[in-house]
Amino acid sequence: MTELLVRKFVKNHGETENPQVRAAYGMLAGLVGICCNLVLFAAKVAAGLMTGSISIMADAFNNLSDAASSIVGFVGVWLAQKPADKEHPFGHGRIEYISAFIVSFLVIQVGFSLLKTSVGKLLHPGELSFGLVSLGILVFSVLVKLWMALFNRKLGRRVNSAVMAATAADSLGDVAATSATIFSILVFGIWQVNIDGLVGLAVSVLVMAAGINIAKDTLEPLIGQPIDPEIYKRIVEFVNGHEGIVGSHDLIVHNYGPGRSMASIHAEVPRDVDIEKSHEIVDRIERDAVRELGIFLVIHMDPVELKDSRVQQLRQMTEEVLKSLDDRLSMHDFRVVNGEKRVNLIFDLVVPRDYSSQMRDACKQEISRRLRERDKRCSCVITAECTYCQGT
Repeated sequence: MTELLVRKFVKNHGETENPQVRAAYGMLAGLVGICCNLVLFAAKVAAGLMTGSISIMADAFNNLSDAASSIVGFVGVWLAQKPADKEHPFGHGRIEYISAFIVSFLVIQVGFSLLKTSVGKLLHPGELSFGLVSLGILVFSVLVKLWMALFNRKLGRRVNSAVMAATAADSLGDVAATSATIFSILVFGIWQVNIDGLVGLAVSVLVMAAGINIAKDTLEPLIGQPIDPEIYKRIVEFVNGHEGIVGSHDLIVHNYGPGRSMASIHAEVPRDVDIEKSHEIVDRIERDAVRELGIFLVIHMDPVELKDSRVQQLRQMTEEVLKSLDDRLSMHDFRVVNGEKRVNLIFDLVVPRDYSSQMRDACKQEISRRLRERDKRCSCVITAECTYCQGT
């Protein structure tokens, strides 16, 4: 069903990096969500009226809010694909994250309303009635919501959409909520025990938890999050794979919406190569990055010494000291400045993010001490920093 809908309504559906194609995917997901949720709302209202169940009625209005969420997502994806303009030179891609954030608040609001209603139902229980028709409607709802969760998850992964991921999570929460409602109806039908208020209370907690998780997931790219290790590796290997590049470091990626990233990186080049030649290589890498990675990449050149044996010896000695302290430590921008009575080793030290400022200072002092033990002339000028890669 999913592939049939995609082939029918998304032109050039294989070009998922194309903003227009991504927008078409988002609009398809939004329209499907609106239609399915309105049908489920009408069916559950009928079932709720037949049974007198507050949990079914609450579930129905949850579906109505889901329809509103689908409308927000539809509009958000449509606005996000607008091209850059004078006021927004990096495009409008982050509107998609804002849309998902609005969806999260709608979900939380529904959960809170259900919480208040469920507490009232616990204090003043009402009458329930058991019917196979209403039970069948709820089972149908679970199946539809499960399909919607899989549908949005599949499309969301295909086009890297925060809105679709949020909708998929919300749909799974609805599956749990409606399943709990079915359980309460069955308990009443078999044992004549009314646990409708308790189930409504549990459902409200699930719904609010889903909304909070959606908010958290959509806030992270807006606030700024670490680089995914796979993306980090892909960009670094792409840059290092070009002839004339010795190594790279200090990669930073800024996200302006799905498929809209800007990055900066320091690329090491041999210091004895003509600067115009190195600059030409860097320019070519930047152009290739847009075409092959879909990333606007800015590269800063760092000249490094490769032929001076004394510099290489000191570099190796420094690296050995780092590994002896913590194998997670690394360095870059290593330079040697020779003086009459001492040798200055100047470099940037990359430490794990879990290092406190005190640990950083202690680490720098210990590195300096160990290097002086090996060569009394060595004096270190160390700048400590953290990587922006996730998990480091």
